[in-house]
Amino acid sequence: MSHDNSIERRGRVVILGIYVTDLTFRAERMPLIGETIAGSAFAMGPGGKGSNQAVAAARAGADVVFCTRLGNDAFGEIARATWAREGITARASVVDGVSTGAAHIFVDDTTGMNAIIVAAGAAGTMNAADVDAIEADIAGARVFVTQLEQPLPAARRGLEVARRHGVVTVFNPAPALPLDDDIFPLCDYITPNETEATALTGVPIANADDARRAADVLLAKGVGTVIVTLGEAGALLHSATQSVFVPAYHCGHVVETAGAGDGFTGGFAAALARGDDPVAALRFGCALAGISVTRPGTAPSMPTLDEVNRVLNPSASVSQAS
Repeated sequence: MSHDNSIERRGRVVILGIYVTDLTFRAERMPLIGETIAGSAFAMGPGGKGSNQAVAAARAGADVVFCTRLGNDAFGEIARATWAREGITARASVVDGVSTGAAHIFVDDTTGMNAIIVAAGAAGTMNAADVDAIEADIAGARVFVTQLEQPLPAARRGLEVARRHGVVTVFNPAPALPLDDDIFPLCDYITPNETEATALTGVPIANADDARRAADVLLAKGVGTVIVTLGEAGALLHSATQSVFVPAYHCGHVVETAGAGDGFTGGFAAALARGDDPVAALRFGCALAGISVTRPGTAPSMPTLDEVNRVLNPSASVSQAS
């Protein structure tokens, strides 16, 4: 095998979701209504949960196909350049007269915590037909991933098509929306954070035991395995046969938490697609997220496969056995 800089792509992951251009402002605090304050920094970069997950999975070594809609504008060009650079296969239709999505991200200078406004733009017009158009991609994948930033009917169809073809489904129910119970049996894995898990189950979550109670509610609704991400605490994997809590990997000073959940989901999907068992995939996702929060940006903060492996196996060789 030649040892060039390209990653050996293993395991196809198809991701349905949105791309937005992140417009990130850093300041000491949020402005009040009617108030203007000085910010300390501004940055523009690629974002959107689905696209971020695609970048995370691609850098982690997966063969990624990403499906979305774009506007015919400068932000759409940034999207295509991003995917080309990461080796992601794009299935992105263009909608005339509608902008490519954008997100306003406020980052607290002191804590790195964030508050976000997302305008999905063209991706907000996605529907089940977008999924039907990529059925062959889904059928040839090992893992299918979707979220809730694009309309629910598109996400549901994606889960249905993946299930029909025996493809592992990973549903990231973010942002939290009310869902009909019949979507849950389509989910091999569901990856809510604490807030989203509470919204789906009504169970307040302050610790891993609370997360287990919430996860039991989702198992009863038909989910195969529930993964509740608990921010700086770590993540819980809970199924009918096992319950495993993995503490977070602390990889340095926290700069920005936006994108950590996307990093986790993308990394988890990439690890599943290459054949890792669920707990190993959970650890991989947690390590990837732990690195991402030490860097600014969402997609730009995602680490490489070697970087994640160094965190998981500090004493081992970083080169993957081929």
